[in-house]
Amino acid sequence: MESKGEIEELDENQLTADSGELYLFQWLSNLERSLKNASTETLKETQASVEATLLKVLIPSEPYPSPGRPLRNLAARCLLVLYHRGESRSLFDTLRVLFKPASDIKATDKDSTRIAAFWTIGELMEAFGSQFMSFMAETATIAIKTLRSSASPHVRYHALTMLRKTLVSAKKALSDSLAKDIIKQMKNGLTDKALPVQRAAAAVLTIVYTPEDSVTLADVESIMNICVKSLEHSDQVTTQSLAQLVGHMLAATQMERAVAVTEQSQKGKKEQEDSDISTPAHIAAENTKILLTPGDMLSQISTQFNKSHSRKTRVGFFMFYVTLLAKLGPVFVESNYSLLVSHLMTEIVSYPKNGATRYDKLFIRKLVGALLRELIALRMLTEQGQIAAIQDLSSSYLKRWPALMPGQVAPSSSILTIALEEVASLLQQLGNAPPPVQDAVSVPLMTLLTHPSHSVRVNASWTLRCFCYSTPLRLPKAMLAIAESLQRDIESLQSPAAPSDIDRRTLGHSYGLAALVAIVPHRPLYVSFDVSASVLDTATQLLKRASDHDIHIAAVEVEVAWTLIASLMLLGPNFVRSHLPQLLVLWRNALPKPTAKDNVSGRSAAEWKFLLHVRESALGAILCFLLHNSQLTTLDVARRISSLLGNALSFSNVFLSQSIEEASGPSVIEDTEPSIRTREASLRRRAYQCFSALGTSTLTDSVQSSLLQSVLAVFAGPDIDNISAMQASIASTSGSFTSIWQMTDGYAYGLTTLEISEDGVDQSTTSESPRRGHSNSDSIDHSISALLRKPILGACEHDTLSLSMINPSEEESRSFNAPPPVSSVCDAAIELFSQLLPAQDLSTTLRTISHLIESNRSPKLDKNAGRRTAVMLNSVVAIVRTLRVAMISYHRQSKDTLGHSQVTSVLGAFLKDALVDGDPALRSASSEAIGRLANISGSSFLTSQTKVLVDHIVSNRDPQGRAGCALAFGSLYSHVGGLAAAPILKTTVNLLMSLSNDSHPLVHFWSLRALGHVINAASLAFAPFVSSTLGMLLKIYLSDTHEAEGGTLNNANIAGDLQAYPLVCYILDAIITILGPDVHDSSRTRTIVLDLVHEFSVEDDEPILVEAIRCIQHLLMFAPEHVDVPEIVNRFRRHLSSPRRCLKLAAIDALYQLVQKDALAMSRLGGDSLVEDLFGMLDGDPSIDGVRNVISSWLLQTAIHNPSAWIDLCQRIMLRINASQKVVNTANSLMDDEGQSLSASMSNDDTRQSNIAMVATSRWRTQLFALRCLHEICTLVARFGRREHIDIPFARSHGIPVNGLLVSRVPDLIKMAFTASAAYVTEIRLEGLVVLRDVIQVFCQAPDPDYPDALLLEQHQAPITAALTPAFSPDSTPEILSSAIDACAVFVGCGVVKDVSRMGRILKQLTTVLGEVDESGNLTMGNFVDLSPNASGMLRVSILSAWARLEIASSRQTYLLDVIKPYRSILAPQWIASLRDYAVIRADSEFIHDASAVALDPSYASLGKVVLLPYYASSWATILQAVANAMNHSDQSISAAILGKEVESSVNGIDSAAEGPAPLFFPLFGLIYEALATSSPDTSSRVDTAIACLGALKCLLDPRYSGKALLEPTIFQEFMGLSHRIAMTESAEVLVHLIIVLTTFAKHFGKYVPGGNLSSNESQSNTTIPPDSVSTHCLKIFAYTIRHSRHNPGTSSIKGDLSDIAKMISGSLSAFHLIASTTELVVREDVRGIGCVLYGELLKDETSEADLITPTLPAFKSLLAIPCHPSVRERYRKLIHGLLSSCLLNADEMRGREGLISSRKVKTNLLAAVLILTVIPPQVAVSRDVVEHLFFLISQKLEEGDQQMAIVAVHCAKTLAIAASGSELLRACVRLLLPALIQYVAKMVPRVDDGTVSEQQVISIDEVWKTFATLVSLAKEEQRSRLLSVLLPTITLLLRPSQMPPSTIHSSGIAHLLSLAASSPASFKEATTQLDPSVREVLEMSIRKAVEGAAGTVQQSMKPQISLRSF
Repeated sequence: MESKGEIEELDENQLTADSGELYLFQWLSNLERSLKNASTETLKETQASVEATLLKVLIPSEPYPSPGRPLRNLAARCLLVLYHRGESRSLFDTLRVLFKPASDIKATDKDSTRIAAFWTIGELMEAFGSQFMSFMAETATIAIKTLRSSASPHVRYHALTMLRKTLVSAKKALSDSLAKDIIKQMKNGLTDKALPVQRAAAAVLTIVYTPEDSVTLADVESIMNICVKSLEHSDQVTTQSLAQLVGHMLAATQMERAVAVTEQSQKGKKEQEDSDISTPAHIAAENTKILLTPGDMLSQISTQFNKSHSRKTRVGFFMFYVTLLAKLGPVFVESNYSLLVSHLMTEIVSYPKNGATRYDKLFIRKLVGALLRELIALRMLTEQGQIAAIQDLSSSYLKRWPALMPGQVAPSSSILTIALEEVASLLQQLGNAPPPVQDAVSVPLMTLLTHPSHSVRVNASWTLRCFCYSTPLRLPKAMLAIAESLQRDIESLQSPAAPSDIDRRTLGHSYGLAALVAIVPHRPLYVSFDVSASVLDTATQLLKRASDHDIHIAAVEVEVAWTLIASLMLLGPNFVRSHLPQLLVLWRNALPKPTAKDNVSGRSAAEWKFLLHVRESALGAILCFLLHNSQLTTLDVARRISSLLGNALSFSNVFLSQSIEEASGPSVIEDTEPSIRTREASLRRRAYQCFSALGTSTLTDSVQSSLLQSVLAVFAGPDIDNISAMQASIASTSGSFTSIWQMTDGYAYGLTTLEISEDGVDQSTTSESPRRGHSNSDSIDHSISALLRKPILGACEHDTLSLSMINPSEEESRSFNAPPPVSSVCDAAIELFSQLLPAQDLSTTLRTISHLIESNRSPKLDKNAGRRTAVMLNSVVAIVRTLRVAMISYHRQSKDTLGHSQVTSVLGAFLKDALVDGDPALRSASSEAIGRLANISGSSFLTSQTKVLVDHIVSNRDPQGRAGCALAFGSLYSHVGGLAAAPILKTTVNLLMSLSNDSHPLVHFWSLRALGHVINAASLAFAPFVSSTLGMLLKIYLSDTHEAEGGTLNNANIAGDLQAYPLVCYILDAIITILGPDVHDSSRTRTIVLDLVHEFSVEDDEPILVEAIRCIQHLLMFAPEHVDVPEIVNRFRRHLSSPRRCLKLAAIDALYQLVQKDALAMSRLGGDSLVEDLFGMLDGDPSIDGVRNVISSWLLQTAIHNPSAWIDLCQRIMLRINASQKVVNTANSLMDDEGQSLSASMSNDDTRQSNIAMVATSRWRTQLFALRCLHEICTLVARFGRREHIDIPFARSHGIPVNGLLVSRVPDLIKMAFTASAAYVTEIRLEGLVVLRDVIQVFCQAPDPDYPDALLLEQHQAPITAALTPAFSPDSTPEILSSAIDACAVFVGCGVVKDVSRMGRILKQLTTVLGEVDESGNLTMGNFVDLSPNASGMLRVSILSAWARLEIASSRQTYLLDVIKPYRSILAPQWIASLRDYAVIRADSEFIHDASAVALDPSYASLGKVVLLPYYASSWATILQAVANAMNHSDQSISAAILGKEVESSVNGIDSAAEGPAPLFFPLFGLIYEALATSSPDTSSRVDTAIACLGALKCLLDPRYSGKALLEPTIFQEFMGLSHRIAMTESAEVLVHLIIVLTTFAKHFGKYVPGGNLSSNESQSNTTIPPDSVSTHCLKIFAYTIRHSRHNPGTSSIKGDLSDIAKMISGSLSAFHLIASTTELVVREDVRGIGCVLYGELLKDETSEADLITPTLPAFKSLLAIPCHPSVRERYRKLIHGLLSSCLLNADEMRGREGLISSRKVKTNLLAAVLILTVIPPQVAVSRDVVEHLFFLISQKLEEGDQQMAIVAVHCAKTLAIAASGSELLRACVRLLLPALIQYVAKMVPRVDDGTVSEQQVISIDEVWKTFATLVSLAKEEQRSRLLSVLLPTITLLLRPSQMPPSTIHSSGIAHLLSLAASSPASFKEATTQLDPSVREVLEMSIRKAVEGAAGTVQQSMKPQISLRSF
């Protein structure tokens, strides 16, 4: 708008217009930019006028608008810039002016002016307060007066904010009395009715009580008490403010008194600004102590916690804990971890009142868990801290049970449960547990399985499972130990002498075993599968025995058995398949049809309980079966299971019809037996879950409709079961029911626990921030405050199946909080309902929906308000879930059922009632349901629904209803979609805009929210409304009522959790995405958008900033030139260090976008330090995934330019750990100086180390990522193939500095790989080996810079060996071993060390492991005592494929032959055996049951099959290729192995051919066949595999191996079919090998006819080839490849490189040659004819420029040259004639045409014609015309000027001249060439004079001379002198004797002259005498010079000649 130096005046006339506010806003934005950029002179000139204008804006009179938030913010910022850059003299006056309206307490109508004055004073004082101390008192007085007298919360809030900012800079000027007054008033402020005032007062107090050492104990306690009172009525934002204050006060008690310590790192966000206050110096000399010990400090919170009652305050207290610990910082927490835990355990968990009910216990458990896990374990503890924490939890709690010594007290079950949960999550964090942790945990976990409390047993099982999953080496031992204990328990169950707790023990062990069996599929290499078979046996035995025992014992036996069976179902189809029949029988027995006897009421409660329990347990196993074995659920199995499920449900109904009462009332105390009601609920829940898992398709209609009725009764039945009946009647009579969310009985009238996310539209953005646009609280605050809306809390002990069901690889899914059975039955019912209903027809749907709505309106519910709410919520949730399923799976069908007008009218009305109910859960669920319903049903429902909503809004002013309707509009629009909903767009937008202006926070919050959804859904259709929307956004931004503190008292109190500005920003973002690139079109729109975005991005509130960052991201896409990138990068970097997680995540997303766009620019802006900060963040909080993406993207783009810098970074990350480990192991202090110096020296004294704000260790996940980065760097460099990175001499010769290159870092890379190989986490060790392998592969060819003949890696052999060694140690795992073996093979095979004796340990490891493979049984691998069969199988494959790689490499690296030679006798049979095993594993399972054919143990064969298959599949091709290689060398051992003989017995081809195929021929042939027949998606590896297969097949076809197996007609047809298919689909690269295979096949079996009598075929073969013979079939394919190697119209041609296609054609021609030479007479001519005709086609081809003829001529020649029998010579002659004629015709056709194709065609045809003439035997006559025509063509080409063509013609001439010696005809015609040759030479004369002869012309002239020599030798003696007299002058033309040094042409001419003179001296002499004198002179002079010249010259002139000859 203005040039850089100018400052524009404000035009006041514009302010009166409608857009006055907009004008002023933009003028101020502009002014701020101008002030920043203006020169100091300009500033000083304009300062006075600018000041005056700004004051007018802040203290407005007509025509200035009232100064809303953006205006006052901008004006204040402009003043700040002005005083920072210009003169600050006038600042005093400005402040005086501002104090006037600020102190004007009477004028209530000018609130906005006062706020603006407060704000500006605050901003100015904060910046310059230290210079204007005098204003301190005045500010304080005004603030206190305003606080007392003003009624508006908004004004009071801002008065206090001003006070806070002034105190920051001018606190020293406070008088004591005033300070006391402030404290007193602020304490009142903390209990103020207005929440914003409370927040402001808390912030002021935080500043007043800074520095921390001024705080006294009395202060702490009084503040604490006041804050506690305020908690009950505060909202979330206020709770956080109070928590910040309490945290600040309590943290202050930990300050060492009287020591000047700045506490910068521990400031929270509130006092980031005041960190520059230093402690007064006079205090510094006294002695030091802290105010309270850490324990006393914590009990300040816990004593209050234990006094308080409401859930809300209790949650608030935990917020206090969170902020306190965050303030004290990670170091404090880590050093006081055990104190913290014991405080929580003793003071809170063990406090009797906190465990009064089950709900209380769970509530406390969740709170403590969130604190310990999400805050401390995840974000604060370093890895060492986590290890110490596990050890501490184990020794202080887990090991204390049972109490062995007298006087010891064992911890309670609640404490143990929490400790177990913590240990489990820490183990997941740590990855592979280090040895001290293993020792700490393994024993107590086993012991705790036998604890009397059910919760402890289940949690101990879960923790054990986490432990064995992360440290799988412990898994086999643990499983065996538990299985043995279980056996013992089962044995002693019946014995009367058994201990009293034997039943609990047995159950505990069964849970533990089940939990471990469940992870076997994820860790298959560690466990032997015979365990699973024995577990199944145990279980079936138990079930058979149970009927003989009394109920009590039988119940235990049944539960144990079914628990085990359920966990075995996770092993998947391969295990279950063989046991399925047996299982179905067991299930049938457990779930019989209910009989009449069941209805008789003679059973005791205990019996009923037992029967319910049996059925529930069996259903658990069925559920696991259905979920994990879907491929076994055939229709038959599904029918059987569904009838059993039906039996279970009807049994449950029978039970309900009896009114069975238990002896005691419903139990509240934990750990008693579950009540009979719970048992029934569990059974029903399982049945519903099974039906859901089974799916609807297999159920009959009648079953489906009865199920629908059954589930409806559960979640919407008005009759409530007797648990809550009493409560309900009490509640309804006393009217005490407030809200269903306040219930704490863990049942809440049967409410569902399924949550509908805040709205279905935004699920994509819910990555971390809980909800978009909400006050995105940090995830831990969110998880604590979320408990307030959870009347039902889950825990894993509610459902023991959860131990098995959770997938451990998604370890974050630790949230298996199964709700208690009475609630989860409701969830299961809703889940099943949502699956069944969309599949019904219209009548059923209508009936069900009507039934549902009637239940909601049932009169029974009038007495029971709680149940009414629960039914309503359940119904709406059920409808939403149903509609979700319908939209995804049944969209078309549901249009006619759920979308039918009869259904929608009923449903619409019901949902509308739910919508205007004030409950937020109902609001969001019903609005989504309305939107989805409109999507399904169509436009009529859409219009009617719109009308209903509009009417409601118009007629009702209730904010709840309005909010609901607004949200419904958003949902309608976004679910129906922009096109279908176009008619209602205008209505919707206008309505939402007017609602957005409503002053009630609920209304405007949800309306803005909905508007955002509408804009996103409408996309471009919204364009017409953009400008009006932008105007409205600015208006909202300017309006006081939309500020979080604005509006009436009531509104200000609600608005804290419903902030409008983030949503304004969200809408702005939506508008930017709609405008897209069109943002350039209108500068007016663009400037508004940019100014608004800028304004939002400098706000303080985190939610606003998060949305602003998203806007900036979109601006970067569409208008990057308007974004100041360096500035925003700096801003994002500030956000990265923010304590608020959402802000970090948003900043990382934005950085990711910037890096992806241009990483190099980012490197310039951020440099290494930014990447290092990112690594630091990753380390601080591993769960932030975005960081990894940013770093990876950056690395991909820049690593190739500077790999060294990246390696530095990774090295710092990697090496930090080792130092810390040493330190921590010597002393348990984390921050000692020695440690720091050690870590600094470890990282090359890197100074930047210190700026990473964390303790000197990297978490293992960070290290893992650093190693992956190293791997990426190596792969990138290898992929780009930049040679200087690998070759120092090359780099030096090109002047590239060596220090930045990758090769200079090889030692570091090896060092890091070594560091990684010694880590305790398996993943790091594996990744370290990957990096090591990269180094070897990338640098194996790199030369040593100092020793020219040596290789670089030779000097690194020792460290590489050292890095590989730990992999072979006892604590290694099978995966590591396998990878290490692979790396060893890579090293041996890469050629760094070629001398076998010097390969040392690396080769020794390979040979040792190979030695073991040779022995049968499990491998022991040296130190491994017990490898499981699977691991052993996997390693066997790894070892063999490693050696196979060496075998393959030996064709390039010959020294490997010596390496392999001694072991061939072991390798060959093992390779063949592993291929056989692979074939066996691939074969189907019916094959497996035939034990004779298989060496695998059948009990686990089927399971091992699945585990080993991937390992075999990845390496069998390598092994096959090695076998093929060895067969090519005709290796005896391999032949013996395939033939199944010992090596010694003679393996003679002839005698074994007759016996039939070798024993292993078919498995190998089958594998090869299958691999060639299946297509795989990955092409590169597919081609390699195909080539390997064909290579092996070629060798296998040898009759020794194949016998006559392939002549079996069916096999032969299949094989030929496959070959045809390959020929048609594969590229030439593969076909070359196919042709070799078929040629071999034809060679061995060509004369046979498959299926015929194989011996008598000889007689007929000389007249015709039998049409079915092998040769015919092969010839067809050869012919195909030749025919399709060029482009034929209408058919596809073969793809591939030119060289491959040429090889393929040559191969096919050679095959023709082979077949032709094995046949005779007519047949031979037929074959030859076909080959020649096909080749003739190629000669005619004009479709491509590629030359396929020249490379294939030799093969063509050999085909022509096969001798021909005299009897068929005539046919041969015709063929030759035809070929020659066609060649000449082809060449003639090209006359007059230009271009590459035509010249190629002429050239190739000439060459072919010449070739034919030179090959044919003399007996074959050719007509003279043809030959003459050819000579004419050659002469013609010589005369044409085309250089290339002339060279070809010269060649042809020379070839023909040489051939003429053998043919009369040629000799007669050869003279025809002379004129053209002479003319060609003559044309060269001018070129020789210019010196412009090209190298090719030199060569062709030399060829001419040779032709001349040949012609001379052909001529008869008497004609020679005549000939020479023509030739000599021609040669002399090009001689230049005077030229020195002589040219090449000259020298070669002389050489030829001399040889002519020597060969026929007489004629030469005669010819020279007849020459022209001038010519003769030149000739003689030249010869004389040449002869006289020194010997050296002669040699020199000979040298080029020799080199030319070779051409």
